[in-house]
Amino acid sequence: MKLFTADKFGAIEVSNRVIMAPLTRMRAVAGDVPNELAIEYYSQRASAGLIISEATQISPLGKGYPATPGIYSDAQVVGWKKITEAVHAKGGKMIAQLWHVGRISDSSLHPEQGLPVAPSAIAPSGKVFKADWSMAPFETPRAMDLAEIPALIQDFVQAAQQAKAAGFDGVEVHSANGYLLDQFLQDGSNKRTDNYGGSFANRNRLLLEVLTAVNTVWGSDRVGVRLSPYGTFNDMSDSDTAGLFTYVVSELAKLKLAYLHLIEPRSTMAGGSDKTLDDAPNTAGLFAKAFGGKVISAGGYDRDGAIKAVESGEADAVAFGRLFISNPDLPKRLELNAALTPYNRATFYGGGAVGYTDYPSL
Repeated sequence: MKLFTADKFGAIEVSNRVIMAPLTRMRAVAGDVPNELAIEYYSQRASAGLIISEATQISPLGKGYPATPGIYSDAQVVGWKKITEAVHAKGGKMIAQLWHVGRISDSSLHPEQGLPVAPSAIAPSGKVFKADWSMAPFETPRAMDLAEIPALIQDFVQAAQQAKAAGFDGVEVHSANGYLLDQFLQDGSNKRTDNYGGSFANRNRLLLEVLTAVNTVWGSDRVGVRLSPYGTFNDMSDSDTAGLFTYVVSELAKLKLAYLHLIEPRSTMAGGSDKTLDDAPNTAGLFAKAFGGKVISAGGYDRDGAIKAVESGEADAVAFGRLFISNPDLPKRLELNAALTPYNRATFYGGGAVGYTDYPSL
């Protein structure tokens, strides 16, 4: 079965097409440095065809949750280097997901920088984690000035350079799930009237500028991008989702990236938890052809669904999240059709080894 065979995503050779999805676990220590347990956590999962790191903020202002790791300081690079070395020692491949949360934040998480930033001063609905782990309604973000855009792009460039210094095999630019780059893409959150708002081309401009800049660090064959068309997580919406993302993906195709990572909305549209919507749009089916390159599909897959997606050519690989948390040897279990260990949702975020490094392998 193709799901368990080797492939190549740009310049990144993978031993199988079972990908470890980026999984926020909120266990970083002081200075937003990944903790020592993360070395064991990631190396336990080195049999993944490719590990995509948990979302990693590119700057203090890019942080949106307590205890998430960054990749902008020297101490953070040291922490990540221990992890990539441990993964490589077991024959694995790992890339860093570069993240700026935009309006999905709170000023308590970056008091020196003040209010969160966004394309427009529109607060999302819902609540946010503050620095003390309490929950509060989202603040109204500050709309980014045009003059701030070059510095933001440079933050992505620096993060890409730091990821290279930390020994990663590439980077993924996070433009999904209602975070900053996604906020610029979709007109529910972007009401700008300058060159970064209005038309599809204008709203896609920042993403293309970020990717073009990051490509100068890594080469496009070691850069991926994540999108979440039709996703409603973090209060996202667009008046013409199909038109927007057909345009975006067609423009991304010109960059010759290592891969496009698409999130299927069947989980996020169902409100999270363990529910899925059977009648949700199929984003891999809708947008993969416009990309023309390697596609990773994620979101609510089981073994049969993943095998079918890859065998049919709808996706080149499938990313698993929750199942990789509780099954560190997931590729082997899926190949053998072995029993899967159930996950404990209560231990997903924060805490120590319990629910993190204590799940057994076969």
